[in-house]
Amino acid sequence: MNEENTHQADLWYRLAERKAAQYFASLNEQVKERTYVPALTKDFQLWKKSHMGRKSLLPIISQAIRKPDSRDYHNYIRWLNHTGKLDGYLDRSVSYIYMRDLGKSLKDPATQTRIQQVVADVKRYLIRSTAANGGVEPEFMSLVGLYGWARKEGIETSIIWVIEKLKSVSAHIPKEMDAENSLRKLIKIITGVVLHVIEEMGDHTSPEERASRLDEAIRLGYSYGLTYPFIDDLLDSPVLTVREKEQYGRMIRTSLLTGVVPEPGKLAGPNKELIRYVHTELRDAYVYIKKHQQPETQRLFFEQSYIFFHAQDMDRIKELSNPNYTNEELYVPVILKSAFSRLIVRSVIHAAADEGFDQRTFYYGIYNQLADDFADMFEDMKAGAVTPFTYYLTYSGQRPDLINPFELYWTVISHLIHHVYDDDAKTREVILDRAVNGLKRCRQRVGAETYNEIVGAFTSGIPAFNRLVQQMVGREADVSFFDKLLRDQMVTVLKNERIEKQQFLEKVKTVREQIDRLLLIPKQDGIPPMKEAIIDAANYSLDGGGKRLRPILAWVMGVEEYGLQAAAIAPLLRSVEYMHTASLIFDDLPSQDNATVRRGRPTLHEVHDSATAELTGLFLIQKAVEEQASLDGFEPKVVMSLMQYSSQKAGDMCAGQAMDLQSKGKVLTLEQLNGICFYKTGIAFEASLVMPAILAKAEAEEIAGLKRFAYHTGIAFQIKDDLLDAEGDVHVLGKPAGKDIDNSTSTFVTVLGREGAKKEMWEHYCLAMNELKKLPRNPVFLKHLLTYIISRDN
Repeated sequence: MNEENTHQADLWYRLAERKAAQYFASLNEQVKERTYVPALTKDFQLWKKSHMGRKSLLPIISQAIRKPDSRDYHNYIRWLNHTGKLDGYLDRSVSYIYMRDLGKSLKDPATQTRIQQVVADVKRYLIRSTAANGGVEPEFMSLVGLYGWARKEGIETSIIWVIEKLKSVSAHIPKEMDAENSLRKLIKIITGVVLHVIEEMGDHTSPEERASRLDEAIRLGYSYGLTYPFIDDLLDSPVLTVREKEQYGRMIRTSLLTGVVPEPGKLAGPNKELIRYVHTELRDAYVYIKKHQQPETQRLFFEQSYIFFHAQDMDRIKELSNPNYTNEELYVPVILKSAFSRLIVRSVIHAAADEGFDQRTFYYGIYNQLADDFADMFEDMKAGAVTPFTYYLTYSGQRPDLINPFELYWTVISHLIHHVYDDDAKTREVILDRAVNGLKRCRQRVGAETYNEIVGAFTSGIPAFNRLVQQMVGREADVSFFDKLLRDQMVTVLKNERIEKQQFLEKVKTVREQIDRLLLIPKQDGIPPMKEAIIDAANYSLDGGGKRLRPILAWVMGVEEYGLQAAAIAPLLRSVEYMHTASLIFDDLPSQDNATVRRGRPTLHEVHDSATAELTGLFLIQKAVEEQASLDGFEPKVVMSLMQYSSQKAGDMCAGQAMDLQSKGKVLTLEQLNGICFYKTGIAFEASLVMPAILAKAEAEEIAGLKRFAYHTGIAFQIKDDLLDAEGDVHVLGKPAGKDIDNSTSTFVTVLGREGAKKEMWEHYCLAMNELKKLPRNPVFLKHLLTYIISRDN
């Protein structure tokens, strides 16, 4: 990092700081004169008339429909539609997004036309999706919905890539951080960049160009969005030591000044693995953004990025114990970081210069930041973070010179309405709706008593204006916003996913331990030595670990879904694993797949010989039949039906293996691959689902649905196996990678390529999830099992 670069960066920051200081001085003057009070009083009077008029037009019958909690996503959307409120709700929501995220002026006729198009599209989608989906999770927040959109746009590879990236980021966010909100912010940035690109393209872009630009937008959005969890949130958290933060901060600053990410150097702190991962991700992201910059936007990108980071840094290093910060020190960095976080987006996507966007975005940023700081006041106080609100609450009694941030907030609103957006009526409506909504949400979150106490601390000098505001806050006004609904819903979905995933993993671990205790075959006194040797060989294979997915699946379906007694179906669980282990023994033989390692250990024929392995496999199959025949407590006819089904499926699996062996050295079609895959893998999943259903005497329609689910799940499982074989690690897989290529075996990877195989896997994932939704019982376990199958490492 040379002196010239440092000097240039200082110049960038000083110029931006000067502009921010001028803006702040203007706001400060308005606060002192309280010119915002008469202006906003008039605005609120107009606002009140608008909302009174709107309410009187509602059909009387709609007022009898009980309003659901906004956290009940689907019912809330239905309620809005039934009461005639959905159009206004979407209009203000989309208008707000166009102002805040896209930097548009609502006075522009073209912008208004575009907003109405988007409102109509979103309304059609919401009505259709809420009619079809009664669940908690909105369709577009599900992996199935996201992949469906990707398929429509021709960007499946991009979405698969970003899903894998988000999974990796989620796994690396330390427990001391708010994982759901960090991930939500990253997703929000990706979405914002995509929205910018969509608006830049317009309606006349060819499908090929549209797909290419959306692909780039997703990757750029992820690359820029990483700065939130792994720079902003990480540096704000207590995760890193002081020394690590200093080292990390220098690395980021050097990158922005030189255009090159330096190596992290020797890492010795407690978070070295985290820093190494974060460094790699940020370096790759930085290189990607830089690569996609145009010459005319590259300098602007570095300039804006440096100002954003430095302003964050200036804000971050403040300590609440210091009573001497000036108003300028408190507010100028806030103006800069809030403005430049959005200004960067256009340089990231190398969009053409837009002076109107730059001006509006610069002045608008602090409005959002002050609203966020007000909402997060209690959390910030607990963390000892310096914000205008926490600092004012701490020192206003001894520092009469401190600006009241709540008054500054209303001043910014007045300034935006009257000076930035030129008294535009639609802008006034949207901004005041947003302000009132923010206060209503705060009161709902902290309770009326605490809320009144908070507001009272900030409004002692403006009692009349505060009464007017609180009248608006207390009204049942239509001020809710779609993005807030999505924010709450996304946090809920992410939290639920995390909890459910943890429950899934704990369930797998617990049930697997139970099953492991059931499997080993005892040796009775007086048995012939040769049978003893066969039992030892069988136990060697059974004791080799393994995921035990099939018997675990049978346990969950039998015990938790159908209410069968765990002890009663223990023979079924043994039979499922005995059949599966027997199939692996046969698969590994030199005459078949010729594998030398299975489950991290030498295969059975390597430890003994092929003859012993063959006999052991036959022995386990017979033991499986014996176990099924010992199912007590069930009607004999039901047990016979189960045994007949099991025998048929065992025969089908043999046919699948024969088809697989005959295909060696041949190039198969996708249809042939699907057939072999289902017979080899899907049938085992099917049996694990269907056999408990047979014992529970489930309806034929339900069993048919389980079979369809198993078909797609089995193929998705096999595709993932093929991908792991092509790119996995023997230490993680528990078996050598690349065996399919060595054996000249056609796989989904050899037939479709890696990207094509991933697409096919996701197609079957989506089909399986859709079948799962149709089942009369929709086990959460099956959803997470399917997600685990396509995201596992072994």
